Amino acid sequence: MQGSLLGDKTRMPELTVDPRAFIRPSPASGHLGGVTRNTNEAIILCEAAGYDLVLVETVGVGQSEYMVRDMVDMFCLLLPPAGGDELQGIKRGIVEQSDLIIVNKCDGDLVPAARRVAYEYTSALKYMRPLSKLWRPRVKLCSSLPPYTGLEEVWAEVESYRETLEEAGEVASRRARQHQRWMWSYVEERLVRLAREARGEEVARLEAAVREGSLSPGAAADTVIQSFLARGR
Repeated sequence: MQGSLLGDKTRMPELTVDPRAFIRPSPASGHLGGVTRNTNEAIILCEAAGYDLVLVETVGVGQSEYMVRDMVDMFCLLLPPAGGDELQGIKRGIVEQSDLIIVNKCDGDLVPAARRVAYEYTSALKYMRPLSKLWRPRVKLCSSLPPYTGLEEVWAEVESYRETLEEAGEVASRRARQHQRWMWSYVEERLVRLAREARGEEVARLEAAVREGSLSPGAAADTVIQSFLARGR
């Protein structure tokens, strides 16, 4: 397996030994979107095992790191103050996808920076159209150090979001749409793998021609698709 070496568990020494919690690192292994395809199946497995709260952490922040939104009920964007993630440094896509923006590490000397980041994102959200008519994204400050400032307020927002969408029946319909999208995601991934394996030597020859510049990527792709379709007839 590729990815960080026990990174999650070394950062959470107390939580990892709590019998009420289960932590399952899932290395992205080069997959875009911040998660791997098995993450979705791991969530379903955890729910079947009786866990009523599942938190999914992605590998990082970027324009392509919100595939996880198609796996969860609520998508939260976690931002550190003074960490190089100022407003202009964050891709607009991931901000638009967020249901809640949390500025953490709001403690000690970082309090002014955290408040400034929260103010900037609160202002930015006013110019973005919410994804749901039922909920407008908000920005909250918090700290994981005693006395744990803002954590209760963050959790209150999570509960309010859940109650709002459940009352409107949006949670069930959203999960149904997510399942449909993941079905096609699996189909696409499987088809690409089959296409690569369908004509091993031929695909290698086409890849070499594209690298050399003697064949355009589009023409090579058409050849692979036509060869794959002909094989299935």
